[in-house]
Amino acid sequence: MGMNQVWVAGIVFLLTYAVIISEKLHRTVVALLGAAVLLIMGTLSQETALHHIDFNTLGLLTGMMIIVGITRHSGVFQYLAIVAARWAKGEPMAIMVALATITAVLSAFLDNVTTVLLIVPVTFSITRELKINPIPFLISQVLASNIGGTATLIGDPPNIMIGSQVKELTFNAFIWNLTPVIIIIFIVTIYLLKWIYRKDLNVAPELKSRLMAFDPYKEIKDPLLLKKSLLVLALTIAGFATHQIFHLESATIAMAGATLLMLISKVDMEKIFHEVEWPTLFFFIGLFILVGGLVEVGIIKAMAEKSLEITEGNLTFAAMLILWVSAIASAFVDNIPFVATMIPLIKTMGQLGNMGNIEPLWWALSLGACLGGNGTIIGASANVIVAGMAERQGYPMTFVGFMRIAFPLMIVSIIISSAYIYLRYLL
Repeated sequence: MGMNQVWVAGIVFLLTYAVIISEKLHRTVVALLGAAVLLIMGTLSQETALHHIDFNTLGLLTGMMIIVGITRHSGVFQYLAIVAARWAKGEPMAIMVALATITAVLSAFLDNVTTVLLIVPVTFSITRELKINPIPFLISQVLASNIGGTATLIGDPPNIMIGSQVKELTFNAFIWNLTPVIIIIFIVTIYLLKWIYRKDLNVAPELKSRLMAFDPYKEIKDPLLLKKSLLVLALTIAGFATHQIFHLESATIAMAGATLLMLISKVDMEKIFHEVEWPTLFFFIGLFILVGGLVEVGIIKAMAEKSLEITEGNLTFAAMLILWVSAIASAFVDNIPFVATMIPLIKTMGQLGNMGNIEPLWWALSLGACLGGNGTIIGASANVIVAGMAERQGYPMTFVGFMRIAFPLMIVSIIISSAYIYLRYLL
């Protein structure tokens, strides 16, 4: 790799991000353009670029979009919306907290993208009835999905990757080590969100009482389709929970579920494919190739080696550095390629430095990479998906608007994580 290619990869990456942040062009066009430039300039061959695209993520997204798209035709999301809203007595703030809590709990056991694909349609149904802006609800759900996903081995791709590479970190080890701090972070985040949106979520009493008068059962448009959809959804979720036992990738399970539902639901194919968020999927393809460029020219590896040099084998310093670097980096680059680069580095740090037990470094990486995804709208898959869904409903989420609220909250979560790692493992 020539020095010029290092410059090409770095400059193209930074320029692409600058244009995405400026929002002058659609982010999908920008990401694909950046990827095309890397290929044309010879930084990556087409073969290598394909190798960097995470088809497991794309397959998982596509499969779940199809399942949720078909399920939506049954009316179940409207039904759930009314049940949730009635339970919260039509109070927008209580609805926001309830939906965020459901999102966090589901994200611990499903992947975050699946969770937001299930919850966001419900949110739009409620906010439409209450005639309020859905953005505060959507931001709280994005943050909750990334926080909840951090709690378990199967909740977030970085954890799946760490668990599959470091055999002694079992399903129970993740729960025992990460869930306590995640509960604290979730409570603090929800409290701060309630404070941030305290003036925005006011609804006329007549709209509340109208919502309370709705009969949720009237919303079920197609009971037979609902039964078929719920059956396939249950099978798919069971597949996610057990996929490591059967050595199947989550994309295989999601696509198998989608195919089965297409087969038994007999919904028109044109309609089904219309439900898939194609711009979002192509945005990911562009992003994977851009980060692949940084990996290929050695920029990411150099950053990690520098970290090792700075810490000089001090475990406490290394844990804090990994936590903060992972968080800031994951806010701007997709955390999957980042974690893929960090895993061999932490192993190397363990061998080179005589640090003893390096387990705290794995928890630092997990907390930093998963929670850091909350920092910007492109920090994690769930954020990009929700932004895409909001745009389709006529509520575009801007890069700066999202970051203004989410980035400070992400920093708060990393400060709490720092205190937790220090007090629990390093004191």
